[in-house]
Amino acid sequence: MLSKELRAQALEFLKSRKNANNLISIISLLENEGNIQPCILALEMIFTEVLKRREISRDFTAAASEHEVNAETKYQVWLRECYEDTFMRLLSVMSRHKPSMQLQALSTMMKLISLEGKYPIDYRGKEEYYFPVQKLRPIVLELLSSERSTEHLLSRFQEFTAYEDVLYYVWKLLPTVVLNKQQPSEVFIKNFLSLMDKIPIHIETIRYEESRESLLCCREGGPDFVQNSDHLRRWLNRVWSVVIRWEHSSAIHQQLLVVLLEWILPHLDKPLLLTDYLMDSLDMGGAVSLLALQGIFILIKNHNLEYPNIYGKLYSMFEPEIFHTKYKARLFYLSDMFLSSTHLSEHLVAAFAKRLARLTLVAPPHDIQIILMFIGNLILRHPGLKRLLNHPKGGEVSLDPYIMEERDPIKSQAIESSLWELQTLQNHILPNIATAAKFINMPLPSVEWDMSKILENSADDIFEKELKKKVKEITLTFDRPQSVSSSKGEKVTQYWALT
Repeated sequence: MLSKELRAQALEFLKSRKNANNLISIISLLENEGNIQPCILALEMIFTEVLKRREISRDFTAAASEHEVNAETKYQVWLRECYEDTFMRLLSVMSRHKPSMQLQALSTMMKLISLEGKYPIDYRGKEEYYFPVQKLRPIVLELLSSERSTEHLLSRFQEFTAYEDVLYYVWKLLPTVVLNKQQPSEVFIKNFLSLMDKIPIHIETIRYEESRESLLCCREGGPDFVQNSDHLRRWLNRVWSVVIRWEHSSAIHQQLLVVLLEWILPHLDKPLLLTDYLMDSLDMGGAVSLLALQGIFILIKNHNLEYPNIYGKLYSMFEPEIFHTKYKARLFYLSDMFLSSTHLSEHLVAAFAKRLARLTLVAPPHDIQIILMFIGNLILRHPGLKRLLNHPKGGEVSLDPYIMEERDPIKSQAIESSLWELQTLQNHILPNIATAAKFINMPLPSVEWDMSKILENSADDIFEKELKKKVKEITLTFDRPQSVSSSKGEKVTQYWALT
């Protein structure tokens, strides 16, 4: 991809300082609007060699005569200016050229950062680890653009955050970027959350002595990189104390909760401060409510959060719309965890069982299977709920006493009703649904059903399973043949099939 002409100019420059103008002409080509990828590669080739030769490094440990210093300093100053100018032009390429050019510019800048870390420009010996964080900062700012999506650049940048030193200094820069944003644009927030989703978080003190391959900037025989866990935790908490106060659209709110739950929450110093935020999110409905419910469950389980109306909130989330959300499997899983205690009131659990049974009448087939297992598990945990299958008073009623519209599960009168919906499912058109619903007619097992195996099932899974079933061949038996006369008076033999 590096053209012969540019390669020749680059080699001539590296061979002799008489060809210094070659560098100027190559840098000027970055202003072109066409294919500048060969130009970027030529500059990468030049400055890779220049950094290795330390031609732009200031060696404070070396002594030289006044004449040598003056002659060399002029060239070093000029070469360093070209280097800084090239870096700024590459940043400009990241913001205004087509994606392939942007990706090449990002890769070249990160390679130059790696070399600058190994061959520092301001060389002071081997007493400390060096990372050119001043070069990383404008790259991070460009990745967190407020005007355009940088998803493709962030995907490439993820390759570099696999290096522990890059990751560490990205987190060091983030507070200075985020704290200046009172209410950033939606584009900025999307880019920020995308970056959060792509960079791992390792809050632990690590001294990288042997595994130097995990560092982008490491000098042979140089000092070790030490990651300070206290600094990382402080930066993370400062960033999220600001982010959580931004106003978000529903889609952004959902993305933020995913990042918060998956990556951030375990590392917050005071996670209980999120309680009000998560409770407010519960009222938004849809996927946002499901994700907020997961956050509340974590706070209850790991941080002893007490919230009196949590079961009422959970109960209100079981609406027909839930079957059309991406995170419905998460709702069933979390609900199973919330209702796992055998010390819950039977009136409360009966309300959940009845509401779930009513939803089976409108649920997709793959969700009906999950609900049937869920109801069965609730009955196993609370044997008193068997009255919903076989009420001791028996008889018939003209109206179901259960109040579906009641928001308080205790007041829904579910304990006075029955699970007639499951009896109805025994006539379902799909044989596996009809068979599963017949568990109410048989003795219950001693062990709960494992819901995890079918939580992610889809309609296609059920259809495929039905196709794989072997169909029984039905043997037909025939009665004795009988001779009858046709309309033309001919004898015709008929066979009567008996099934």
